[in-house]
Amino acid sequence: MTQHVSPPRDSADKVPSAPSTPAWRGILFRADVRTLSLLGVLAVLILIGGVTKPDEFLDTRNLQLVLTQASVIGVVTVGMTFVIISGGIDLSVGAIVALASVWATTVATQEYGFGGILFTAVLVGVGCGLVNGLLIAYGGMVPFIATLAMLASARGLALQITDGRTQIVTVDSILDLGERDAYVLGIPPLVLVFAFVTIVGWLVLNRTTFGRRSVAVGGNAEAARLAGIDVRRQRLYLYLLSGLCCGIAAFLLIILSGSGQNTNGNLYELDAIAAAIIGGTLLSGGRGTIVGSVLGVLIFTTITNIFALNNLQSDVQQIAKGAIIVAAVLVQRRTASTT
Repeated sequence: MTQHVSPPRDSADKVPSAPSTPAWRGILFRADVRTLSLLGVLAVLILIGGVTKPDEFLDTRNLQLVLTQASVIGVVTVGMTFVIISGGIDLSVGAIVALASVWATTVATQEYGFGGILFTAVLVGVGCGLVNGLLIAYGGMVPFIATLAMLASARGLALQITDGRTQIVTVDSILDLGERDAYVLGIPPLVLVFAFVTIVGWLVLNRTTFGRRSVAVGGNAEAARLAGIDVRRQRLYLYLLSGLCCGIAAFLLIILSGSGQNTNGNLYELDAIAAAIIGGTLLSGGRGTIVGSVLGVLIFTTITNIFALNNLQSDVQQIAKGAIIVAAVLVQRRTASTT
């Protein structure tokens, strides 16, 4: 009887291959390191504030003020983060906030009370986002140009509505929200709204198909299209989301200042973009986190507060912000080159 002899196996088959590390673990590791780094920067800033002005900086009222000021630009930054993740940009957010705030505080609008002001602010924000989205997604315009045009138009319309004058809010239910009596367990209502928007933004980005599509469009729009994603519609929705956040921020700003001005939201676009960048959002799109962007907002707001308490010039403050932005971009480039 002929005995069957199996052919020798290759020597490589005898050595079990080492399990490969899933790509998502590397992404989570980088995200955790980035978040811890931002928390470390924020802790250092708090320490500096506590050392330089211990009685003033660590005072409860001052900390509440920092969080309140961060709330307005923070809501804008949540919307901006989605837009940048998708590979876009929105230079009009500050102007939209200004337009929404003055349109919502006209005498005619205030006659409808709390609901009328809130509805108008949100409607104006969403309307401006719709125009941006249509021009970019279906008009084929470059986001930089389309939103720059919206910036100029919204600022001009805000100036025309107010005629350069401040519009004082006379609705008591709005003004009462800015008083300490309205605080919930010592937390200002604006901070609660900011926290709610942040949580919803995190859930949408990380737990829904909308968030995954946004990342896919920013990573590779053509590949996303071939995968069945309606890229144009997704971009339209993203600018609608940005406009919605601007409308909410305008309402918060009305509560905070008790007025509507055509100068509201000045340089918000730069602050929101900067906060998103130092939070780890890539300007080229495809990656970003809501948590990182929020930490970026808190870092910038804390810097502003420390400079104000120490009576330092605003130009030095701007230089410090610029240095932080440059450092963040350099870190992004180094991280991208090593992955």
